[in-house]
Amino acid sequence: MKVISSDRGESGAIPSGGAMRHPLGGDPANGMWLSDTEPPAVDAIKLRRERLARLRAWMSKAGYGAILLFDPNNQRYATGSRNMFGYFLRNSTRYFFVPTEGPIILFEYPQSYHVSTCLETVDEARPSKLVWSSVSGRDDETAGPFAAEIADLIRSHGGGSRKIGMDRCSHLQALALEQCGLQVRDCQGEILAVRALKTAEEIKCLQISMAGTEAAVAAVRAGIRPGVSENELFATLYHEVIRQGGEFIETRLLTSGQRTNPWFNETGGRRVRPGELVALDTDTIGCFGYYSDFSRTFRCGPGRPSGEQRSLYRMAYDQVQHNIGIIAPGLTFREVAEKAWKIPERFVEQRYTSVMHGVGMHGETPFIAHAMDFQTYGREGTLQPGMVVSVESYIGEKGGSEGVKLEEELLITDTGAAPISRFPYEEELLGVEV
Repeated sequence: MKVISSDRGESGAIPSGGAMRHPLGGDPANGMWLSDTEPPAVDAIKLRRERLARLRAWMSKAGYGAILLFDPNNQRYATGSRNMFGYFLRNSTRYFFVPTEGPIILFEYPQSYHVSTCLETVDEARPSKLVWSSVSGRDDETAGPFAAEIADLIRSHGGGSRKIGMDRCSHLQALALEQCGLQVRDCQGEILAVRALKTAEEIKCLQISMAGTEAAVAAVRAGIRPGVSENELFATLYHEVIRQGGEFIETRLLTSGQRTNPWFNETGGRRVRPGELVALDTDTIGCFGYYSDFSRTFRCGPGRPSGEQRSLYRMAYDQVQHNIGIIAPGLTFREVAEKAWKIPERFVEQRYTSVMHGVGMHGETPFIAHAMDFQTYGREGTLQPGMVVSVESYIGEKGGSEGVKLEEELLITDTGAAPISRFPYEEELLGVEV
């Protein structure tokens, strides 16, 4: 098996031996070549080193010889590598072999090896055995060679273990690995549990990501006027997210007027009218791939909010503040559900799907369901220092004319919760005289 190298012989062929490195990667003067949006406040090498150490500590304890990572979020967590992120969210053809001890090997999209081999976490790059196999209708042909190569690697670097974790893949690849004598396990849930506790560098990333997203929301707020379309406001949000160093927005949750009720309508061409509410959820991937997740509801002027608008807003605000107030390390998820703000009956049917949920590189573990939903969606667990959560509220009556969406992102500390999102609330909608 050839190892991709940056040195070519006289024939121009790529010889074996030596992991490829980007020509600028070893020059300290070019230390920022990967991206000019990487903030100097974050020690990127420490960020990668600590995440990988956490991952490998779990692997060792769980008896894994190695894991195979297809999910771009897990790939980034383990190595800091990113390549055509959106493409590989839907095409599971780029993968990492991560042994508990030993070299990390990237199986990469052809001709793009240089994107990640500058990283100290990537020891070797090889061409993916699975690129284009699905679109070419050849998954059944590629599964065998893929599995044989991985089985050979785990024999060499698995420390005697035949147990291998996979975060996602085609069933054909999992079956082929089992036919090679490996014990295949779905490890996605286990990896998310590892990722739930954030390092200090990760918290910096989340804070920087949030600052950029808040700037984008401020631009939206300033752009709300009669006649502006939801699409125009969403374009303002996206433009500012990118300008602030963010990467993309996972959802299209920015709606106005009657389209704020029920929640989860997607942004469209509707134009905002005077006196209407405009609600949004950020769902933004920002600094180093870290998530910014808070929600706000605004009102298009002129004039003053109606009594109904103020009532909806106040209830959503009270729900968020109450549920922030109950956060404490050691509290079980079930206790959170039981202590959560009691939703008035007329708003229960259209309640938000969770009391709070984890935040990291996207919406993550834990997911804490409402008490009434705990049997169906809940799971047991405990709030721990180092977790980051978003506390959710949606208040809108079925058949009502509008609804209010509010949400805050917080770090769980040794004593309670510390805010990561800091965007102000609308004083007029809270009923505060200004």
